[in-house]
Amino acid sequence: MSRTRSGNPRSDLPPVIVLGGGANTLSIGRSLAKLGVDVYSIGAAPYLRYSRFLRPISPGPSGDLERAWAECLLGPATDHLIGAVVLAASDVGITVLAHNRQAMLERFNLDISNVNAQLNMLDKLATYQSSKKAGVPTPRFWEVHSWSEVERHREELVFPLIVKPLHSHAYAAAFPGRSKFRVAHNMDDLKDAYSELTMAGLAIMLVEKIAGPDDLLCSYYTYIDTSGSPTFDFTKRILRRYPPNMGVASYHITDWNPAVRDVAQRLFKHVGLRGVANAEFKLDRRDGQLKIIECNARFTDATPLLAASGIDLARYVYLQVLRRPDPPPQRYVTGRRLLYLSNDVLAYRELRRCGELTLSSYVSSLAHKQTFGYLSPRDPLPALARGVMRIKSVLTGHFFEGRRSSTVEPNRPL
Repeated sequence: MSRTRSGNPRSDLPPVIVLGGGANTLSIGRSLAKLGVDVYSIGAAPYLRYSRFLRPISPGPSGDLERAWAECLLGPATDHLIGAVVLAASDVGITVLAHNRQAMLERFNLDISNVNAQLNMLDKLATYQSSKKAGVPTPRFWEVHSWSEVERHREELVFPLIVKPLHSHAYAAAFPGRSKFRVAHNMDDLKDAYSELTMAGLAIMLVEKIAGPDDLLCSYYTYIDTSGSPTFDFTKRILRRYPPNMGVASYHITDWNPAVRDVAQRLFKHVGLRGVANAEFKLDRRDGQLKIIECNARFTDATPLLAASGIDLARYVYLQVLRRPDPPPQRYVTGRRLLYLSNDVLAYRELRRCGELTLSSYVSSLAHKQTFGYLSPRDPLPALARGVMRIKSVLTGHFFEGRRSSTVEPNRPL
C-alpha cells in the first residue's frame, strides 16, 4: 500500500490546496493527514514548509498576492492537482476564490459560497452597516473619505478611537508586523494615523473603542448549509492578546455562550452567509450588549482549538465539499485552552509592566491542559522553525516594530 508524505496510508480522496494562513493551515494539514489526504499550501507562513503534513507551492513573483495566487491556481503549476479541494485560510484566499470562482470550479472542488456575502464581510464598513440593518449591536462608527469629513464629525468623536482599515489583508501588506489597527487618543493622534494609512492607499473607518480587557472578547463558529441552516454551534472567548487590547489572540478558552450564538446567527442570516462562518464580539459593560468586532467566512487561528475540543472543522468541511458528509458535530469540550506561548509571554510582560498581571497569577492561568497552535510531538519542526525565526527577528530588532502602542486596560483575575 502506498503512503502519503506523512506516512499515513494513501486514500482515494483528492488532495487539498490551502490558501494562506498559519496555525489554521497547519491544523488543516494535520487533521486531513489522518484521512490519508495530501495537503498543499500557497502563501502560507514560511515555517509551515517544515511540516510533515504540508507541501508548499510557490506562486510566481508578483507584488499582488491575489493575482499571483490566482495565476498559480489557474496555471500549469497546479495542473497535477486538478480536482483538488481548495480552502481559504486567509482574507486573500477568500478574494482569490470569490473573484475567480467560475474559473476555479472548472479545475477544482470548492465549498459552497455566497460570494457577495463573503466579500461584504471582508469589508469592515460593510460588516458594521450590515450588522446595524440586522439589528446586531455595533460600536459607534463613522464612514469617512477625507480629512474634511473627519473634521465635520469632530464633536461626535469619542476617544480613544480606532482607526480601522476596511480590509485587514491590505493593511497587513502595507504594514507587516503591525497590529490590526491604530488607536488615537486625541485629534493629533487621529490626524497622524489617518494620514499614514490613507497615504498608503488604505480606505479606513473610525470606530469607538469599547473599554475593557481582552477577556470580554468572544466568538461563535458554525457551518451554514445550502438551506441557510447552521449545522453546529461552537463558542469561545479570548483570555489574552498581544499586544494587549489591540493585537491577535494569544490565549483562548472554549465555553458555551448562547447569547453569542444568537447574535451571530442574526448577522449570518441577514447577509446570507454559506459555508464556514465566524463572528467576534466584545461585551460592552456600559449597556451589557455584545457588539460586533468582525466576521470571518473562513478558517481562523482558532481552528486548532475547535479540533482539540471535538470539532474537526477541516475534516467536516472537506467531506462536505466532496458530498460525503460526516454527521454534524453535536458536542464539544468546554474549558479547553489554546495557547500561543511566545506571544502570550510577551502579553504577560506588558500586563505586568502596567501592574495588571502578576507572575503568580500568570503561572496559575497556564496551569491547565493546553493545546498549542504550532507545537505537536508528531510534527515538531514548524514550531521549532517558527521559534528560530522569531529569535532572529528579536535579535535584529524587527519583531517589536509597531508593537509598543498598546493600551492596557484593567483585567479581571483568571
